[in-house]
Amino acid sequence: MVTKMETFNEYHLDPKQFSFLESLQDNWQVIRDEFKYFINNASPEELKFTYDVLGPKSKTIKTKGNSKYSAFGILFQGLFIEKYIQLHQIEYPDYESHKASEKALALREKYFPNLARILEKVNFSNDNVIRNAYFGTFHPGLDIKLHVNYNPHMNRGYLGLIVPEGDIAMKICHDMLYWHEGEFMVLDHSYPHCPHNYTDYDRTVLVVDFFKTDKSLESAIEFEKEQVAQRMQDNPYSLGVFGKSDKAEVEDFIKYGFAHQLEWDKAL
Repeated sequence: MVTKMETFNEYHLDPKQFSFLESLQDNWQVIRDEFKYFINNASPEELKFTYDVLGPKSKTIKTKGNSKYSAFGILFQGLFIEKYIQLHQIEYPDYESHKASEKALALREKYFPNLARILEKVNFSNDNVIRNAYFGTFHPGLDIKLHVNYNPHMNRGYLGLIVPEGDIAMKICHDMLYWHEGEFMVLDHSYPHCPHNYTDYDRTVLVVDFFKTDKSLESAIEFEKEQVAQRMQDNPYSLGVFGKSDKAEVEDFIKYGFAHQLEWDKAL
């Protein structure tokens, strides 16, 4: 059993200071059950559409070997996915924009009504503080290269939903952190980090990106608008979550002692 790390710092934050996360944490089993029901009952067509359309895609974050990370969600940049698709008029190889939006809405209402209801309620009462909400699954053997998710106005929370025992961890700066079911891990992803899953089982969390509460909301919205516009121009399938600025610099590898990561980064 992995022991919990109770100390916090500038990049590993105490989730209790963000009261708007409580509704999600209190309902973690409901959220987990919706995810499991979807995975176990969705048709092959629904599953294909979900991973083709509802998941943020990165062109820059790399994994070692063939081990994969999969993700899909219902909220991006403060909008439900069907509205986000409409706003940016995203065209997909197999779906026109309006058809993709219609299918996304139907899937959200069919499989994730409780999660949507909680997010809507939290954002209504907290100035749309939650920007992204998506399920992230680390498949067995996953090892992601060192990277950053640069946004000085944003924190990232992970709500543990399915976390098997074993070596599944987030290496960030000089710390090794572990997920726990029913609890949030909150990080400032502007710091270099690299997660892994060295077990034989999937690990799934609800990833929740939210504005930092000690920053100007106006500045945060303006920065997000500019950053998302650039990311969507570079890669419309990023859904504004990932971008070219995610690449860690050589200085990051050296400063935080990720020499082994630097070596396999060079080998890519």
